[in-house]
This record gives sequence, C-alpha cells and structure tokens, in this order.
Amino acid sequence: MSQTPRSWWSTEDWVVVWIGLLALAAVMLGYKPVSLSFKWASLVQIPALFSLRLIELAAFGWALSLIGVWMLDGRAAAFSKGFPAVFLLGIAAHLCAGNATANAWGIEFVIFALAAGLLVSNTIGTPDWLQPAVRTEFYIKTGIILMGATIIFSEILQAGVLGILQSVLVVIVVWYFSFWLAKKLRLDDEFAAMLSTAVSICGVSAAIAACGAIQGDRRKLSYVTSIVLIVAVPMIVIQPWLIRTFAIPDAVAGAWLGGTLDTTGSVVAAGELISETATKVGTIVKFSQNVLIGIAAFILSLWWSAKSSGAASASIIWERFPKFVLGFVGASLFFSFVLDGRVAVGAKPAITALRNMWFSMAFVSIGLETKFTDLLTTEEGRPFWSFLGAQAFNATWTLILAWLIFGGILFDVPKL
Repeated sequence: MSQTPRSWWSTEDWVVVWIGLLALAAVMLGYKPVSLSFKWASLVQIPALFSLRLIELAAFGWALSLIGVWMLDGRAAAFSKGFPAVFLLGIAAHLCAGNATANAWGIEFVIFALAAGLLVSNTIGTPDWLQPAVRTEFYIKTGIILMGATIIFSEILQAGVLGILQSVLVVIVVWYFSFWLAKKLRLDDEFAAMLSTAVSICGVSAAIAACGAIQGDRRKLSYVTSIVLIVAVPMIVIQPWLIRTFAIPDAVAGAWLGGTLDTTGSVVAAGELISETATKVGTIVKFSQNVLIGIAAFILSLWWSAKSSGAASASIIWERFPKFVLGFVGASLFFSFVLDGRVAVGAKPAITALRNMWFSMAFVSIGLETKFTDLLTTEEGRPFWSFLGAQAFNATWTLILAWLIFGGILFDVPKL
C-alpha cells in the first residue's frame, strides 16, 4: 500500500530546521541552559555538580524533540519512554569528560557518549522500548544547526586568509585521495563519498551532510560515524605527544590539529596541551573547515544528480540537497552579519550547551546502533582500512600544509 507523500515542511531535514530555530529563539529570548562542562577530580565532588537545572534542560530538550518526533512519525509516547535513558547516558558522557584526567588527555564527551551506547548495544543489546528514542540523524542535524550559530565569520578571519587557504587545500586534496583509495579497495560510490567527506572536512557532521546530499544508505552512514569517533581517540592522544616530542612550532601545531581532529572540542582540548597560540590557530582552522560543509553538500548534490540521472537540473539538485545545511548556513550568517556582535558572542555559551546536549544524544544513539563485529566484518573490513589509510594521508598532508602556511615559509607567521 503506497504512502501519502510527506509535505515538504514535515520531512526530517526541514523539521530539524524548525527545532533548531525554536532553540535559538529561546536563547535570544533569554533562556540560559545549565552548562554541561563539568569539572571534577575526586568522586566526592560529583554530587555537587548536579542541580535541578539539569531536569530543566532535559524537559527543554524533550519538549522540542517531541515536537519534531510528532511531526515526523507521531510516535510521541514511545519516544518519551526512551528519551530519559538517552539523555542520561549523554549526561554521563559529559560527566566522564569533565574528569581531570580525561580533560588533561583531551578526551571529550563525544567519545564517552559513543562508548556508553556501544557498551549497551554490545552487552545486553539495545532494548525495544529504547529504540524509538534512538534518533541519530535527528539529534545531530539539530546540533549542527546550532553549531552554525557559533561559527562567527569575524573570528575565522582573525588569521586572515591563511586558515581558509589551508582548509580548502586540505579538503580538496584529502577528499580526492580518500575517494581514490576507497575505490581501489572496491567500495561503492556511496561508501567512498561518505568516508571521503568525513575524513576531509569535519568527521560526523560532514558525513551526515554527505549522506543527505547523495541520499545514501543509513547503515553505511552509521558505520562511518562510528569509525570516525573510534579512530579519533588515539589521535587526540598521539598528536599532542608528537608535537611536544618533535618541538613543532605552536602555530604549525594548531593548524595541524585543526585540520585533522574531527571536532572543535577535541581541537581545543589538544591545543590547550600545547599553548594558547596553538588553541587559537587550531580553532580558526577547524571553524574554516566547518564552513565548508555547505559548499561540500552542494557540490555532492550536483555531482550525484548528474551521476544518477545524467542531468543536473535545478529541481533535481534542490531535491537532493540536504535542507538542514541551509539551517546551518543561515544561522551562521545571521549571527555573523545581522545580529549585534556583542549579542552573538554573549549567546554563544547557551547555544553551545544546547548543541552539546543534542550532540551527546546523537553519539549515544550511534553507539546504540553499532556492533563492534560490524566494524571489521562489513565488506570484509575494506571500509575500515580505507578510512585508516585516508586518515594517515590526511595527517601527513595537513602537517606539510601547516608548516608551509603557518610556519613562516610561504607567509609570515600570524600574530594572534
């Protein structure tokens, strides 16, 4: 029996735009959620970290998510039953990341969120009652829209065009190498496109955008997002160690971290192990790469439309283009050029807290949907080795570029 076509405004990509806009409107109207940046070194400090404001945050996240779920499939009751568990696992991830040791090593909440979900799915299995609340793409797309509001163009331009130059060169070269390697390992175009976009731009967020642009297989997307986060763990530890061991200059180190680590949080954490300059340069480079999500999504839509139908008409491109990227770009443009700069900067902590709430639930959901055995057995392990090879190339190429651009060889070292 055929289903009635869904109205454009109630498809997932548009629903998350509405939810993201509601969240941003709440912040603009004065809502200040509790920070999820827990800091503790001893177990006796943990009870003091909790307050009723966490319940308030849970209620806010549940209410907005519930609106979205109702618009999508109407499973509000089933979603509400599982939501508290997903939220609490996300809070547990933030709590673990706030430990002094984890903080010192730069292991952030997304890693713990993935680990929490993996622990459940690979031991007792994800229970049926929890499944309706496991909504990876819904959570992460909402978080990406909020992330757009924290990308202020004036901050990116602090290092002039150098950060943007490196980001463009990294994305173009690494994407093509990654795609070539994936095809050499006999992966299909869908897998190759998602893996290449994840490696070259900014990990999970870019993979989600790529999957939307090519209307890819969600199971392949789940695989890519899982492997991105698992590989990120050793990189967060190894890269700062290499920087200190080989006395890599601070600006070069920051540019290297910003171009290879997949989240802004991990870049900041790793950069702080080096110096303030490394942190600033790394953040600027990472922001520059994040901006390229929208451009990459458009190019992928254009390419996939031409590949699939032999023509790339405006209507086909629009149909394939992931609409939530418009929310991401729109939020960034509004907070960069329309809103007063002081207001935009003042709203950043609140928006970041909400973004991190949705991201933590997204990464918990990724874990709940993933089996360890799948990572090495899917297509005989070829996607796994493809990703590792691409990431190794990414780290090498980005370090070379960082030295040329930020090491005083081609340009003067930026003063920040």
